[in-house]
Amino acid sequence: MSPDAPAGNDKTASRNFIQQIIDADRAAGKNAGRVHTRFPPEPNGYLHIGHAKSICLNFGLAKEFGGKFNLRFDDTNPAKEEQEYVDSIVDDVNWLIAGFGETEGFRVQGSAKTSSTEPSLLNPEPFFASDYFDQLYAWAVQLIKDGKAYVCDLTAEQMREYRGSLTAPGKDSPNRNRTVAENLDLFEQMRAGKFADASRTLRAKIDMASPNINMRDPVLYRIKRAHHHRTGDKWCIYPSYDYTHGQSDSIEGITHSICTLEFENHRPLYDWFCRELGIHHPQQIEFARLNLTYAVMSKRKLLQLVQEKHVTGWDDPRMLTIRGLRRRGYTPEAMRAFCERIGVAKFNSTIDMAWLEDAIREDLNERAPRAMGVLRPLKVVLTNLKEGETIELDAPNHPQKPEMGSRKIPLTREIYIEQEDFMEEAPKKFFRLKPEGEVRLRCAGIIKCDEVVKDAAGKVTELRCTFDPDHSRKVKGTIHWVSAPNALTAEVRLYDHLFGVENPDNAPEGKTFLDNLNPNSLEILKDAKLEPSLKKAKPGTSFQFERTGYFYVDPVDSKPGQPVFNRTSTLRDSWTKEQGTPA
Repeated sequence: MSPDAPAGNDKTASRNFIQQIIDADRAAGKNAGRVHTRFPPEPNGYLHIGHAKSICLNFGLAKEFGGKFNLRFDDTNPAKEEQEYVDSIVDDVNWLIAGFGETEGFRVQGSAKTSSTEPSLLNPEPFFASDYFDQLYAWAVQLIKDGKAYVCDLTAEQMREYRGSLTAPGKDSPNRNRTVAENLDLFEQMRAGKFADASRTLRAKIDMASPNINMRDPVLYRIKRAHHHRTGDKWCIYPSYDYTHGQSDSIEGITHSICTLEFENHRPLYDWFCRELGIHHPQQIEFARLNLTYAVMSKRKLLQLVQEKHVTGWDDPRMLTIRGLRRRGYTPEAMRAFCERIGVAKFNSTIDMAWLEDAIREDLNERAPRAMGVLRPLKVVLTNLKEGETIELDAPNHPQKPEMGSRKIPLTREIYIEQEDFMEEAPKKFFRLKPEGEVRLRCAGIIKCDEVVKDAAGKVTELRCTFDPDHSRKVKGTIHWVSAPNALTAEVRLYDHLFGVENPDNAPEGKTFLDNLNPNSLEILKDAKLEPSLKKAKPGTSFQFERTGYFYVDPVDSKPGQPVFNRTSTLRDSWTKEQGTPA
């Protein structure tokens, strides 16, 4: 939809409720028709798939309406924040929106000091709440002078007691009626470091009997001596999120402050601050956060998984962090398609993981070149080929895309096939290789199993077959294979769901979500045999191993000539066969 398109057309019914709100705002001339959104992460961890939904929503709205989008860090809690997280978030946001906002006149807005045409879309200079600490302090002073804020001596425990409950009103702090002069003096001393950590707070004076607990004199500032990754030791008092959020939006000229549903009860407070300070007042709109089966979405729990080494790090491909999904081989296009498909709702629900996996299959099916890889090799000797003989075959890189070209693969006397593609006592409908049976080799001819070789324990170690190059004969089965003398021996990592149950948080009494970890979430194959063309596979590239799945060359552990492959997904969803794949 173009920025000048009228609201309320025949497509209204298909637009989500946030688009409809913005349509109405623009039709009414609100904010002079501007649309300015933001994504405000706290730099205390890596982004996950739920954040991707928020980024795509906010960025997509700004792009659709020819507006602006800010990446702003809520860096108000230095005890838990690190520059590492800032850097990772900037990189992940750039990766996710790459190619998404290439629209004339649109950009990712960077710092407030940047001109209207810079920085470029793919290298945004982020905003920081810490840039506004001086202004936030000045506004806090204004609230004190207006009789709307006071310094409180209650401890955190006492404050909880005074706050009341959902059914009982709170009671006033003994310090609530301090004079303006006394509050100004105490607040200045708080800033100067005259008091111990957590000994005093600055609170808004609103209504201790409000049915909304968030309005019962919330904390604006707390004393915390912690080195800040940007402001150093300049401050020993830090503003709360509720106080910082709306004012930061106001400073940046945000028009629509889009949050998840847990902030719905905070909206009256957001509105109160903007109204009492008499500043630009953005509109807060809440939508349902993303919940997925077989996953936890709590940043605290993701941090616990990392710290307790249940995973190898934030970028472990089993993690639903953006960094983990990237290392597993997910593409920004697939992530955006997934977010678009699940839509935007007003009520919380849980999305089947199959929707996410289906999105990456659809994307890689179009773009990933094909290759052959045998994960659990079984040796086959083609007895009618000579020792040292090589038949060079031509294989398409993508059967539906001739423009992607082809590659040469060697057929030799000794090849490898998958162990599961042979069965000695096969059922009637087993259309792969069996004794005296025939099967087609992908891109080659037909082989017939003449002899089964076993070791002393009775394990099948080798098949002896004859090769027929005739492509015209019809056989029901086709299998993949690789040349034994030319094969690349590689490490292949088979990733699966990190948790083995749909709702990992639903643990029996005395158990935690950790007890629901899937013990089979990772299988490492050290002796996979891959076609020789993959020796030159570059880190960060994807392939479809025919009949097996989609695989990604690991960008961390791969070395020249020794690529390591991470399985992005199987070719079909093995977890939900009964339900089928998503529509």
